[in-house]
Amino acid sequence: MLYKFLALYGTENLFFNLFRYITLRSGGALLTSLLISLLIGPWMIKYLKSKQGKGQPIRDDGPTSHMKTKKGTPTMGGFLILISLTSSILLWADLSNAYIWITLLTTLFFGLLGFSDDYLKVTQQTSKGISAKTKLLAQLIVSFIAVGAIMYFLPENLNSSLAFPFFKNMLLPLGWLFIPFSIVVIVGSSNAVNLTDGLDGLAIGPIIVASLCFLIITYVTGNYHFSAYLQLHYVPGSGELAVFCGALIGAGLGFLWFNTPPASIFMGDMGSLAMGGALGTMSIIVKNELVWIIIGGLFVMETASVIIQVTYFKLTGGKRIFLMAPIHHHFEKKGWAETTIVIRFWIISVVLAMVGLATLKLR
Repeated sequence: MLYKFLALYGTENLFFNLFRYITLRSGGALLTSLLISLLIGPWMIKYLKSKQGKGQPIRDDGPTSHMKTKKGTPTMGGFLILISLTSSILLWADLSNAYIWITLLTTLFFGLLGFSDDYLKVTQQTSKGISAKTKLLAQLIVSFIAVGAIMYFLPENLNSSLAFPFFKNMLLPLGWLFIPFSIVVIVGSSNAVNLTDGLDGLAIGPIIVASLCFLIITYVTGNYHFSAYLQLHYVPGSGELAVFCGALIGAGLGFLWFNTPPASIFMGDMGSLAMGGALGTMSIIVKNELVWIIIGGLFVMETASVIIQVTYFKLTGGKRIFLMAPIHHHFEKKGWAETTIVIRFWIISVVLAMVGLATLKLR
């Protein structure tokens, strides 16, 4: 809204013309979402705590320390993230851009699903919310609609092809298989972030790092000259998603302010499902699905630990590889301090992000 209003005066005033630039609006979106988070955070935490009483239910089979350190902490911190994110995007983004709406609506629908799950957990005081089948079905439906919209707006030569990092202009035509592949990317991203969200600050840190990477990727992919220089696939209009990423970074930083150990609020499924879905959706739009696997390698590692644990448990009749899955709980069981795990996992996410960004040039 602000973008359209100020752009009207851009032809007459050099200062207002600055608001046409994606870089300025990305920075504005970051600062706006951060400010909103910091302003409404204390009130929202107090409100959620008064409504939830006992707070988020703690898993009975989880680390015993959680029963003491995390009991009574309110959940649904996704409210704080989504309010600041959405407000900032509506203020700074070009709302005529289709990719902005596809990503935002996908994010909000995943957030709504997460809210339903969190609500059942809190009201019924159980660690089990919506059934896994119901949750997966809802994710598949939303992702299918999002992928269909993305394919409609992408250039014809890109709308059903898979791009490869390290290779110049290499595209693998998938045809109709692009639909299930992309759905797996979005749903997998959403659930992977959700699995990672188990310790104070653990998930939001890598989310901020990944969002910064995608701010760069979306900007260069949507700029004809930069994409040509880096030999990336040019996606007209995708640069506007840099504003979305800026807002996501600001919202993440604002939430982290209250989520640092000991956390005053938990993200909940409302936040983790939404942000995972957002990052997965953007990776498809800018044709960097495989690069997203590298950047989000920490989320992949957490998900893989669960798959390996469950598979090995079933094949061996009850034996385990890890003391507990996801893998961050394994290190808790081994005696690592929570902050040690979080910071070391953040370091891993930063290294993987640097590797992912390096693929933009190494072609």
